[in-house]
Amino acid sequence: DLDSAEVMPIGLKNDRQMMLVDKSGLFVTQRKNPTLALIQIKEHGEGFQLSAPNLENLSITPNSFSEQEKQVEVWGDQCLAFVAKPEINQWFSEFLGFEVELVQYNQDKPRPTDPIFSNPDDKVSFADGFPLLVISQASLDDLNERLEDPVEMTNFRPNIVIDDTEAFAEDHLKTLTIGEVEFAAVKPCSRCVLTTVDPQTGIKNPKGEPLKTLSKYRRGEGGVIFGMNLIPRSIGKISLNDTVISES
Repeated sequence: DLDSAEVMPIGLKNDRQMMLVDKSGLFVTQRKNPTLALIQIKEHGEGFQLSAPNLENLSITPNSFSEQEKQVEVWGDQCLAFVAKPEINQWFSEFLGFEVELVQYNQDKPRPTDPIFSNPDDKVSFADGFPLLVISQASLDDLNERLEDPVEMTNFRPNIVIDDTEAFAEDHLKTLTIGEVEFAAVKPCSRCVLTTVDPQTGIKNPKGEPLKTLSKYRRGEGGVIFGMNLIPRSIGKISLNDTVISES
């Protein structure tokens, strides 16, 4: 959770600009490796400090990456990224139990968003498909009323949570202005099995919840829908308790 964040064309500053890849360069996520949820990260000086069970803390700084470029793949997109130094990669490989590398987004060779839902010059980080995701608190409240065991918003990993709306108000957004930044609402977010991973324990829900319940009343074109993908149309700062102006 952040009190404020800088919005860049590709998303929030520092958000999903690092990624783990396997030996072939394919992205590694919690979908197949849910214990990744146990890695904690926080800002530390000009970089980050990571912690994980049974490992010493790891510091990642701007000097942690080499100038070596590697072709990597995320959701079918091929990108060139910078590879971390061996000691960084060893830490993650030891945690996961197989060989991986940490790579850093190459700002000079950006990844385009899906052209069906965006403008030709729109770009995105290593996120699934779009720079940001917004969900209303009322949507989560509606879901939790239907669940035997309520879930947290972190199961859905939005960048922005908005309050004082009706449930699923985000479904109908066209634009959203928060603070000094305007966003285009471009595509409802289809959800996957990762929503069933407890973000505190890294364990999948044995009943397939909350995805099972969502599928009963939130299935639409493209799958089970929860949240709205956003693309920034300006840059600037957004902060907790900013006024939200929306157009549907």
